[in-house]
Amino acid sequence: MSITVAKSAGFCFGVTRAVDLVYRLLDEGKKVCTLGPIIHNDHVVKDLEARGVCIAGSVDDVPDGYMVVIRSHGVGRPVYEAIEKRGLHFADATCPFVAKIHHIVAERSGMGEVILIAGDENHPEVQGVRGHCRGKSYVFRDAGQLEELVKSHPEFGEKGISIVAQTTFSLKEWKKCLEGAKKVYTNAVIFDTICNATGTRQMEAEQLAAQSDLMIIVGGRQSSNTEKLRSVCAAHCETVLIEEASELPVKQVRRAGSIGVTAGASTPASIIKEVLQAMSEIVNNEMEKQEPVEQEAPQKSFDEMTFEEALEASLKNLNTGEKVKGVVVSIAPNEIQVDVGRKQAGYVPLSELTSDPNAKPEDIVKVGDEIELLIMRTNDQEGTIMLSKRRLDAAKGWEEIVDASENGTIMEGTVTEIIKGGLLAVCNNVKVFIPASQATMSRGEPLEDLLRKKVQFRIIEINRNRKRAVGSIRSVLKDQRKELEDKFWESVEVGAHYTGTVKSLTSYGAFVDIGGVDGMIHVSELSWSRIKHPSEVVKVGDTVDVTIKEIDPEKRRISLGYRKAEDNPWEILKRDYPVGTVCDVKIVGMTQFGAFAQIIPGIDGLIHISQIADRRVGKPQDVLSVGQVVKAKITDIDFEKKRISLSIRVLIEEGILDPADFEDKPEVAAEKAEEEAAEAPVEE
Repeated sequence: MSITVAKSAGFCFGVTRAVDLVYRLLDEGKKVCTLGPIIHNDHVVKDLEARGVCIAGSVDDVPDGYMVVIRSHGVGRPVYEAIEKRGLHFADATCPFVAKIHHIVAERSGMGEVILIAGDENHPEVQGVRGHCRGKSYVFRDAGQLEELVKSHPEFGEKGISIVAQTTFSLKEWKKCLEGAKKVYTNAVIFDTICNATGTRQMEAEQLAAQSDLMIIVGGRQSSNTEKLRSVCAAHCETVLIEEASELPVKQVRRAGSIGVTAGASTPASIIKEVLQAMSEIVNNEMEKQEPVEQEAPQKSFDEMTFEEALEASLKNLNTGEKVKGVVVSIAPNEIQVDVGRKQAGYVPLSELTSDPNAKPEDIVKVGDEIELLIMRTNDQEGTIMLSKRRLDAAKGWEEIVDASENGTIMEGTVTEIIKGGLLAVCNNVKVFIPASQATMSRGEPLEDLLRKKVQFRIIEINRNRKRAVGSIRSVLKDQRKELEDKFWESVEVGAHYTGTVKSLTSYGAFVDIGGVDGMIHVSELSWSRIKHPSEVVKVGDTVDVTIKEIDPEKRRISLGYRKAEDNPWEILKRDYPVGTVCDVKIVGMTQFGAFAQIIPGIDGLIHISQIADRRVGKPQDVLSVGQVVKAKITDIDFEKKRISLSIRVLIEEGILDPADFEDKPEVAAEKAEEEAAEAPVEE
């Protein structure tokens, strides 16, 4: 057996600084009161209490004459104000990395920005950070909660946003959160505030767990960074969190070939040393405890036993690794309780109930269900048995995975995680890796859209020794698309209507999926008015109603129509703007013989130069300007040639318009006056 201790295990800089400060104050004879436990470690806290340190829940609870110590988690501005109001002396042990976050959120929120914080909203560090925000702040614990936050607050996109993280936040989850945030907010300023020591400790623990049969995490159960270590390691091997040497799982230690040990930032070196010594004793005494095994007498059946013998047999300890059947007696958010017909109370943690981190216990079992379980650990002192349904299901599920790889069976699973290079889907409690190249129909499609979704895939590769499987969603999608395509071409005809989804845009049109087949809407078919690019009308992901215009069965090409007849501007003109209509028109162009004016989008009419005013006009620019809106009367419409005549002069003659409004522009009039003066004869 080998035991490896992580180099980064134990106190971090901020915790060491805070604890040393308290001990130094005690040595100086000061009476010390900490706002909350100085660190999340019962051993250190009890030692300090023995030396007279008291713990206060708030500033109001601090006894008179005591020096207040602000712990490494930090506090908000209102706490400092309360300390000052009471006139208390205080020592600030806030971790410099936490203090940096306080400075950031105070400055950015003071600029009117919204502050988003990755972390546990109930953790004292996060509560302290929020206490320095001068405006609105929101906390999210993972990428999923960030996504919900984005949906419920669309106004964030119009404001300045700053994103920070709790110093002990998970590095892996932080990366997921940033990927999601960058897709939604182009205006977000991101500050990477996770403590370097925290990141190093998590990375080292994960690497050690990948090489070990068992990981021992030493630290307080209330410690956030210790819980993160347990979570990181549990993904790779059996992991146990203990607070002291007496909690070591002896049976698991004995049967493990390699053991990794790490500790949270609040764990003293003395506790780590005690744990290592206890583990060494377990290993060294293992051989000494083994005694020659005597030949056992043949076991009696229950029919041959006396009542006392049968009772004793029913109360015997269960062996780890044994399969049992149990009945669900109660369901809690984080575990279920089962009756396995023994003296011990059986329980199944949520992590051992299912491989799906998003599942809830009540979605999997209900009270009264009988389920098959695997014994993980028996604790005779507490009278409990820890059981696992997940591991038993995974063993059965692996057999199904192997069969599916041989016969090409399509499997179904739920995507639980997006990782580097692809994604993980849980199928029958077995994690299947699906590479990014096999996850979607075409490259470049976002994998995040598949998270927490049910997907179908084929097993394309397995490693029997390591029990790892590789799947392909793309293989199933291609078959489904081929089937839809064949069915489509059997019934398609010109004029048929379909509802489709815009898949991509080019400069010449939009490609639409109309049910397994892509058709193209030419840019000229997207709008009755002239547009420069399809994005002016539709965007990727839009649902559109289209009509089949042309079909090329040999090349399997489809031309689609999108413009609706009722939206044809000439039909609108015919219905709403008959000859004689007086309407507001916008001057859009000039020629020598007149001005063009827009009646409605897509329809322009001509105001001939003779119809601009009730007098002779030199050129249209003398009276009118591009962009000017004037009243005009429709005097003629030629629908065949698509020509429309407009007149301002008629409205002047009818007294509707004032002739003075259509005199030459001042600069034009001045220019003409100069010309006339230059042409007049000079008197001697």
